[in-house]
Amino acid sequence: MTTYFVTGATGFLGKRLVARLVRRPETSAVYALVRYASRDRLATLARDWPGADKLHPVTGDLTEPRLGADPAGLPHLDHVVHLGAVYDLTAGEEANRRANVEGTRHLLAFAAAARAGLVHHVSSIAVAGDHAGRFTETDFDLGQRFGSPYHATKFQAEKLVREQALPYRVYRPSAVVGDSRTGEMDKIDGPYYFLPALSRLAALPRRLPLAAPGLGATNLVPVDYVVEAMEHLMHRDAPSGTTYHLAAAHPQSLNSVYNAFARAAGAPSIRATLPGAVRRVGAGLAHAAAKSVDRLPGGRATRAAVLEELGIPLAVLPHLTMDVDFDTARTRTALFGSGIELPELRDYAAPLYRYWQAHLDPDRARRGHGLAGRTVLVTGASSGIGRASALAVARKGAKVILVARRAGELDEVRREIIAAGGTAAAYPCDLTDGDAVDALVKDVLGEHGAVDVLVNNAGRSIRRSVSLSTERFHDFERTMAINYFGPVRLILGFLPSMAARRFGHVVNVTTQGLQTDTPRFSAYLASKAALEEFGLTAGRETLSDGITFTSVRMPLVRTPMITPSGYRGIPSSSPERAAALVVKACEERPEILSLPEGRAAELATLAVPRLARFAAHLAYRAMPESAPETRGLPRPPAPASVAAAVTRLFWRRRA
Repeated sequence: MTTYFVTGATGFLGKRLVARLVRRPETSAVYALVRYASRDRLATLARDWPGADKLHPVTGDLTEPRLGADPAGLPHLDHVVHLGAVYDLTAGEEANRRANVEGTRHLLAFAAAARAGLVHHVSSIAVAGDHAGRFTETDFDLGQRFGSPYHATKFQAEKLVREQALPYRVYRPSAVVGDSRTGEMDKIDGPYYFLPALSRLAALPRRLPLAAPGLGATNLVPVDYVVEAMEHLMHRDAPSGTTYHLAAAHPQSLNSVYNAFARAAGAPSIRATLPGAVRRVGAGLAHAAAKSVDRLPGGRATRAAVLEELGIPLAVLPHLTMDVDFDTARTRTALFGSGIELPELRDYAAPLYRYWQAHLDPDRARRGHGLAGRTVLVTGASSGIGRASALAVARKGAKVILVARRAGELDEVRREIIAAGGTAAAYPCDLTDGDAVDALVKDVLGEHGAVDVLVNNAGRSIRRSVSLSTERFHDFERTMAINYFGPVRLILGFLPSMAARRFGHVVNVTTQGLQTDTPRFSAYLASKAALEEFGLTAGRETLSDGITFTSVRMPLVRTPMITPSGYRGIPSSSPERAAALVVKACEERPEILSLPEGRAAELATLAVPRLARFAAHLAYRAMPESAPETRGLPRPPAPASVAAAVTRLFWRRRA
């Protein structure tokens, strides 16, 4: 029976290799070094692995002497597999040294104390540095230099392995991309930095012929080839010190790499390669331009910022190409007859691109139009406009998150959406309770991952004149609590996740009253004006983050909210018409969405402001109060109130 000790077991390569090791019939145990915080992650990864009962976590850390683990508590280890390292060109020198060099030193001390049978060190073709020409599997120190901390520390780590006494083997993968069958990849690296640009080229006609200079070469391998080859090579007889290049047998030109992904993306291909002189002139001009920019105040930072927005770290640019031709003869001989072959990139670029589109494209949340597949959170969803809007966006194919105070009614809406074939989840919440709002944000993000569209619909309306409000300051506090502070707290809660996904839209349901300054609604209109102005201002700040705001200026809508105001005979809209406005706001994302009658009233106010103010005042005098405290009090006829107001205005005008 065979035992293994593995570092980096939860990493991109490690989790795949460990999954293969535990299902080998002759394996008795696989001990995986994990930090305490990663134990749950390892358990989650192994949950569905055949032979997972053979996997045993060992708590420790690469940065600690002897990994912070006691080899005396383990049985004899036949194989120690060292995968733990920093695989990141953008990481700093200290991080690379601590993980790659000191981590390897600690691993070797542990293996020596455990009297391990064989050390398998996963190195990298980065050890070749700036070497030009053939680099064989027996080559190591040829006087090469290194252009990054990553390259230098991978060389130093392999040097430590070669100088210690235990039997060992070295595996040098080239740049590892996703699985050749599923496309699965864990991070943006290598060619993935340039897929956003390529995806935009897909907007051009596919048959458009492109010409480009020769851009140099790289070396890419899929993760499944690396893992399958390693498993096979680990268990073959070979002398100590045997080194395998898990790389393409010939350099892959960047033009051919581009064409492989262009075919997958539907972008035009490079049909002609320009002469080398053009490349040299272009490279010289680009280098001169970069130096000129760097000499300007803040020039280098500006160049780095632009590249970062394009998704290309400045540190990556010098390492796009290499002049090394890695010999793989020993590896190909050792794999002969195993059925393990390195596929051509052109044959697996499509699944790589599709996986990147679905899981890694930083702008994937912004793709597509309409609401199908979007996650839309609607507040006040238990009745009125909120309920109608939730049903409407669900019919558009959105996943709806329903929020309101009344749990019973909210659940009825959820069941109605599900019965119609939609998807919905209900979260009872009092939006005036700050702690409850914070908990809501945490729960929604934890259970649904993200919110694409936030519809702030919940609100309170109070119809009471200022003269009757002098002893009722709490009316203004209540309207601000639900109409302004609650929505703003929700927006602030979801804003970081929206910014991280480069997409988000906020719909603030305000009111047509902001266009007419309707009397008796000072508390309500002020709170809605605050919310609208917050969205307009914030939207100017978050525009380049992909986060937009819409204010929907609703007309009077027949909902339970307007019942206390006592409207009778005044034109009003149905909740369904109001919901259509919300859907339009979600789909088209204008800054302000209002109806023609609202715009006409606003225009009249701007054109003849004094007349508009006078007319509104007369309407206020003519319309009776609806506040409960005025019930039973004598009310003068409307004509008398209007006449008194007119007389007062003109009589006092020249007092």
